[in-house]
Amino acid sequence: MAALISGLVWLAVRRWPSRANLHVEPAAAEFALIASLYAVWRLARMLPIASTHGAIERAHEIASFQDALHLPSELSLQHFVLAHDRIADLTTQYYAVVHVPALIAFLVWLFVRHRDRYPHWRNGLALITAWCLVIRFVRVAPPRFLPDLGYVDMGQQYGMSVYAADPTTGVSDQFAAMPSIHVAWAAVVSFGIVAASTSRWRWFFLLHVVLTMLVVSATGNHWWLDGIVAIGLLAGSLAADTAVRNYFRRRSADSAVPGPELGSEGLLVGLAEPGQRQ
Repeated sequence: MAALISGLVWLAVRRWPSRANLHVEPAAAEFALIASLYAVWRLARMLPIASTHGAIERAHEIASFQDALHLPSELSLQHFVLAHDRIADLTTQYYAVVHVPALIAFLVWLFVRHRDRYPHWRNGLALITAWCLVIRFVRVAPPRFLPDLGYVDMGQQYGMSVYAADPTTGVSDQFAAMPSIHVAWAAVVSFGIVAASTSRWRWFFLLHVVLTMLVVSATGNHWWLDGIVAIGLLAGSLAADTAVRNYFRRRSADSAVPGPELGSEGLLVGLAEPGQRQ
């Protein structure tokens, strides 16, 4: 609905231009685009993938691989958080509430304050989200589905779960742990602020991606590797956007270079010897 309304506003503004519309038109167009992309993402997440084949086995494989890499255990982090009710409550709230408003606030700030940087990070966001939708077809269970290893579902325990009790229902795919969309979006926000802002306080916003990594692991919703892969895919997405932009920039520059002109006697004016010019 938001995408439809903003699209209609954009069409109306284009039809009746005015001085005020110089600011309204690009904002309406961008909001319509972002709202449409978000709607597509939500619809794609709702598409049923009946198969959960291999999801639990892959989760065990990730846990074993992380042990081989000597990564810190998500279980130890979860036990620490569960030992402090206030921290556990804040952790589940952060997971359930923060990631979408933070992303929206970042996009608005970037569009208003750093319009030249906005397309690059919007494209990176679109690409990393698309990657997450594609990779979800490789089924991976989150840690909370492995009670045999000691994990619990903190969201259910503290009443802040965004997932249905039945993993085969609801609007979110619960067997799409790899990669973490929470971490991917948090990385867009944190790294985008650091890249675009010149304020000395910009480094403070790196806490968002760090806290998100800790939160998704502590709640039992993701493995460390889910977040690491998400950040790696974001880096690749931004690099791809930069490469494509540079390619078209070179194409545009090449087409803008004027070639030598023909003189009245068919001579190449730009290449003729001084004695040959009229």
